[in-house]
Amino acid sequence: MIALSLAEISAAIGGELHLHGAHTADTLVDGTVDTDSRNIGPGDVFVAKPGEATDGHLFVGTAVAQGAALALVEHVVDEPVTQIVVPDVVTAIADLAREVVARVRAGGQLQIVGITGSNGKTTTKNMLATILRAEGETVAPVGSYNNAVGAPLTMLRVTRDTRYLVCEFGADAHGQIARLAGLVTPDVGVVLMVGMAHAGGFGGIEATVRAKSELVSAIRDGGTAVLNADDARVAGMATIAEERGLAIRWFGEGEIADVRASGLEVTASGTHATVTAGETSLPLHLKVLGSHHIKNALAATTAALALGVSLEDAVARLETVELAERWRMQVMGSDRVRIINDAYNASPDSVHAALRTLAQITGPDERMVAVLGAMSELGEYAVDEHAKIGLLAVRLRIPRIVVVGQEARPLYLAAVAEGSWSDEAVFFADADEAFAYLQGELRDGDRVLVKSSNSAGLRFLGDRLGESFS
Repeated sequence: MIALSLAEISAAIGGELHLHGAHTADTLVDGTVDTDSRNIGPGDVFVAKPGEATDGHLFVGTAVAQGAALALVEHVVDEPVTQIVVPDVVTAIADLAREVVARVRAGGQLQIVGITGSNGKTTTKNMLATILRAEGETVAPVGSYNNAVGAPLTMLRVTRDTRYLVCEFGADAHGQIARLAGLVTPDVGVVLMVGMAHAGGFGGIEATVRAKSELVSAIRDGGTAVLNADDARVAGMATIAEERGLAIRWFGEGEIADVRASGLEVTASGTHATVTAGETSLPLHLKVLGSHHIKNALAATTAALALGVSLEDAVARLETVELAERWRMQVMGSDRVRIINDAYNASPDSVHAALRTLAQITGPDERMVAVLGAMSELGEYAVDEHAKIGLLAVRLRIPRIVVVGQEARPLYLAAVAEGSWSDEAVFFADADEAFAYLQGELRDGDRVLVKSSNSAGLRFLGDRLGESFS
């Protein structure tokens, strides 16, 4: 965080300042802001956030022992540290992030990109950050820091020297993207796609469209909307951009796209395409598996071009990306048994894409194995959407479908009903049972996809399989 006095911090968040020791209202604080006491070091700011499992106020002492200079709290804690008391610490860090970003932006150098979409946010964020870091100091979220806590904590990492801030905005209810994007009013807003992810929370696909369009409404006056020309729901957001007088840049595979891809090919070694922008066409060889990641690369490239980066530089930097993110199409195991651990997140669209990638990279003498768990936050659509995945897996001729967890059972039942033979799909109540089965079942030449939402925990099953067959 940039250096601010305790008085300035207190004023920004509307808090009550309780000084300790030699501190005065003019004492400057410039440490990292974090909600995890384990990450706190000398001079840092600890945010005592109440949670479902525990309360951050219980860890103020730990943060102090590690050198915290300041604690943001909802009530005074009996610990030897300066504290600012606020009604809600989550609201407080948002207010502080707004103040810090505004001060840095006033210096005239900082440019901000916001990214949203039902799928692909984290991958696109990582790709864009890779492109921009070669241009200047770039701040981007760690992992999927895209919610009411993670997004402001990312924003608070900017310094006076930061040239680019890349923000990822997730949401499972209306108004969340508007609030988060409103903290920084991005210069460039990227909308990737609208799918069934979080449809249960939003109340349907059209409601999801309205929620994602909040980013376009939050773009700074005179800014740029980067939109997916191949997604009709996203393309419809151009109306909002036009009404606001924003520039519009399209990405996709059609001729309308300002940055487009052709000649797409997916192999076991990566994903390949030709990328065209204007009169220039260049080959792109991504090490990241999956045709859907080409669309993410196009989005990142389009945003980078809007910020003045050349196509040549963008493509060259994209080709250095080794991994989209841990647990996202992460290749593990060995040439003998290849494990693709893609179990950090899952929606119907991302599972479709992952299954098709599995089919594309599996050779004629190799066997496809799909280890599938629940997709979360689908609400009333959960049974139907899981059943559709079961049907797709069978129709892709995946000979071994391993379904894990009771919430994914509709997937198993649909695969059994659609299957050509009795043992095509198997069901296990938990990951330990599935691991024991797979250790005996997997053989040389198997290509194994592990896919589920984070809450299903199959990413750890993927890790265990990767280690077992390394």
